[in-house]
Amino acid sequence: MKEFNEDRNCDCYDEEQFPMPRIGDKAPEFEANSTQGLVKFPEQYKGKWVIFFSHPADFTPVCTSEFMTFAAMEKKFKQANCELLGLSVDGLYSHIAWLRTIKEKIEYKGMKDMEVKFPLIDDISMNVAKRFGMIQPGESATSAVRAVFFIDPKGIIRAIIYYPLSLGRNFDEIYRALVGLQTADAFSVATPADWQPGDDVIVPPAGSCGTAKDRMAGKGADKCYDWFFCTRKIGKGEIEKKLFKKKK
Repeated sequence: MKEFNEDRNCDCYDEEQFPMPRIGDKAPEFEANSTQGLVKFPEQYKGKWVIFFSHPADFTPVCTSEFMTFAAMEKKFKQANCELLGLSVDGLYSHIAWLRTIKEKIEYKGMKDMEVKFPLIDDISMNVAKRFGMIQPGESATSAVRAVFFIDPKGIIRAIIYYPLSLGRNFDEIYRALVGLQTADAFSVATPADWQPGDDVIVPPAGSCGTAKDRMAGKGADKCYDWFFCTRKIGKGEIEKKLFKKKK
């Protein structure tokens, strides 16, 4: 037991120094070098959503497939007013060499000549990764897990997804979660299980008996399954018109 306690309190754990960020917390601030120059977070991302994600290591196959997918979807995320920001505990020159290899040599699932234009942070010190709880010693004390943080335009963490080193991320789900969060904010609604843009959304529960009766009578909702469970239709076009940036 003594050996176990000593190991849990070693410097690599840092649970007390860097408590795990939670949904609703202000995202930790930092400055770091990246493949796109100095990153000042959240200062340079004000007014935008950010998907801040970590990967275990450069020159690894799962991470390569993920970065190619993120690069292929970057325009789609930007249209939703969302910037991508990556991190691993590798150095800047390793990042540059790896991204160059991806562009020049790797073809995967029809993706070819993929240029990663979003910043990839150099975090050899693991300082940023520890602040965001990306180093989880039960999985690895020397590599970041596959964390995904959804950070809103006010710098608040709105959702977190963690994956182990061996499991590649589902990028359709990451995009769906982003648009779902934005839709909930913009229309003051919630989204049900397996929601996709254009599906029915859930209206806020009735706060009084009178409101409940109105809902059941079809006021403020398109359909009620019971007094506490009512939905309405918001079309995909309506969501895109309100949320997505239009090219001039």
